[in-house]
Amino acid sequence: MFAESSLLDLLTTTPLFAVGLTLAAYLIGNGLFQGLKRPSWLPAILIAALLLAGALALIGLPYATYHQGASWLTVLLGPATVALGMPLYQQLPRIAELWRPLAICLPIAATLAAFYALAIAWLMGSADIILASIAAKSVTAPIAMGITEQLGGTVALLMGALLITGVVTIPCVSLAARFLRIDDERLIGFTLGLNGHAIGTVRAFEISPAAGAFASLGMSLTGIFTAVLLPVAWRLLGIGS
Repeated sequence: MFAESSLLDLLTTTPLFAVGLTLAAYLIGNGLFQGLKRPSWLPAILIAALLLAGALALIGLPYATYHQGASWLTVLLGPATVALGMPLYQQLPRIAELWRPLAICLPIAATLAAFYALAIAWLMGSADIILASIAAKSVTAPIAMGITEQLGGTVALLMGALLITGVVTIPCVSLAARFLRIDDERLIGFTLGLNGHAIGTVRAFEISPAAGAFASLGMSLTGIFTAVLLPVAWRLLGIGS
């Protein structure tokens, strides 16, 4: 037992172990995702998260220690999000065609995305720290982490909410599109990005480049809208004060 503890302490002295564990979980998860013929209800990131959680529990590595080692990977989230500007530029003429309806629906949809989760949690008697942690659950991670810290929530709980939101969004949007007989890839992509942030955007790119571009647009605009208005609304409502 002492030898195992010493080995684990040695491995976690540098971030390489946590980074390697994260990348290995994702590669295995992506391999399983491809092997299962890419089911929309079980994205690679969910498989990777489950594998990673299982590995941490198996080796007895505390989450705080793992997070400290893998935290620098979050730095890559910003450039990855910015890189989505390229498909936006490529689809700019098509985006311009729909700017009016998009401008109308975005504030309503982004507000509802935060409101329904907060309303359910509040009705269930959740503490203010939980409300602060899930308020930005439909926003892409780099922006959501900043919002959550500003509201006084915990990033760890936020990341769980982001994962659940993104995974649930994909089948819900697919079912809604079938029920409403919507086959416009632009609208489906925009909805995936607005509600499912990066996970929904990945799914949209699997549909088509146009759907991916509109998902990037929805994700970006939702992040900006929420980052500007949610903290203001939070203070006006007096939550957490």
